[in-house]
Amino acid sequence: MSVPVIALVNGYALGGGCELAMACHLRIATKNATFSQPEVNLGLIPGYGGTQRLIQIIGKTKGLELMLSAEMISSSIALDLGLVNYVLEDKKQAMDKALELINIFKRKSPIAIKNVIKSVNSFYDNDVNGFDKEIELFSECCDTNDFKEGALAFIEKRCPNFKGD
Repeated sequence: MSVPVIALVNGYALGGGCELAMACHLRIATKNATFSQPEVNLGLIPGYGGTQRLIQIIGKTKGLELMLSAEMISSSIALDLGLVNYVLEDKKQAMDKALELINIFKRKSPIAIKNVIKSVNSFYDNDVNGFDKEIELFSECCDTNDFKEGALAFIEKRCPNFKGD
């Protein structure tokens, strides 16, 4: 995915719903959101990447505890654990925050955004050295008109006008 994907969670995100949210780059929850991986209650394990993503996002120890216990956690605990990026009062505030982030991202270089996502994702690819991938993608960015525009805008003390080339 070359653009940031934001999950908005209002209510229950259990099992597959939680896994779908974890597959997104960022997660915004409302105060009444609840998260859990309850599959052990059904004699299953989290599927759809749940066992992998939860420990990548919040760490092995707490992730393992939540999967083994099937504990339901509030959005405030999810925020403390790093499972969500923001907790807002209601759906409108959550949507407003998502739109705010989207507007921030839209002002950045599409090439740089895409390459940040690729570089971060390379950390989880055992066949790729993340540092080497970062150098490769950094070099790729240096050879773009977006980089030239960003550098010129910095020198001229103005906002860049990125075109994605």
